[in-house]
Amino acid sequence: MFDKLFIRNAIERSVENDVDRRRFLRTAGVAGAGIAGATLAGPATAAFASHGSQAPSDGAVLNFALNLEYLEAEFYLRAVRGFGLSAAEVYGKGRAGGVRGGRKVKFQSKVVRQYAEEIAADELAHVKFLRSALGKAAVARPAIDIDAAFTAAATAAGLIKPGQKFDAYANENNFLLAAYVFEDVGVTAYKGAAPLITNKTYLEAAAGILAVEAYHAANIRTTLVARGLDTPSVAISNARDSLDGRTDLDQGTKYQGKTNIVPTDRNGIAFSRSAGQVLNVVYLNPKSVTKGGFFPAGVNGTINTSAKNA
Repeated sequence: MFDKLFIRNAIERSVENDVDRRRFLRTAGVAGAGIAGATLAGPATAAFASHGSQAPSDGAVLNFALNLEYLEAEFYLRAVRGFGLSAAEVYGKGRAGGVRGGRKVKFQSKVVRQYAEEIAADELAHVKFLRSALGKAAVARPAIDIDAAFTAAATAAGLIKPGQKFDAYANENNFLLAAYVFEDVGVTAYKGAAPLITNKTYLEAAAGILAVEAYHAANIRTTLVARGLDTPSVAISNARDSLDGRTDLDQGTKYQGKTNIVPTDRNGIAFSRSAGQVLNVVYLNPKSVTKGGFFPAGVNGTINTSAKNA
């Protein structure tokens, strides 16, 4: 979705100066170079939890997003085609890792299969776009667990009993519930990161990804409601909320007794999560840690520590 015409149009609409425009041409792969040197200079805060502290660089924020896109792409690609990203799509800075779990889902419904195929294609495009924009500064895909991590998440949500296994690829309903674990988190992650992106062209691109993630989330939530899976969705929502702090940043597909496709605050605005809170969810840990859950060795890049919520 982020082809060269989009990038050029974004640059033309940007109010950044000529140096920034030329830089983004390079970072987006239009001129064949990546972010380097001063563009990535400056340390990132552990989890950009506070806007008042020193903010991370745009490159650090984009690399944090790339870790999440690796996870989503691997989850969906395995569901629709039986294998994930290629070797050419995962190398980069930091500790590279493999992927544990995942296989092709035997979809029974044509519409659910088509949903999965479309989302998989979008997530693959996100990985390619971010890697192109970051160039040589792009982080490698970290080790990812989409096997035991889903079992741990389902156990925490009360969907299964301790000692049982949750197979996200066993059937369509399991697949949809597993997808729901990710989708709302992606929306809140991009919204939380938006105020920290200083280059307006990067910000527009990130806003475009946020919009797509929101479409994905609404798609999954609508399908869960249609299948009568609102109760387990609420359980998953509550489990996520137990990880990311005291503030209620999550709503299931049933909220205050009504169907709830679009989770918002009282002003109709989507919720935000800091990077630390996002990592609480994907690490499956309410404490300040640097690894766990879906990322057993942690994420790559300078933003890698979850928030302290316990």
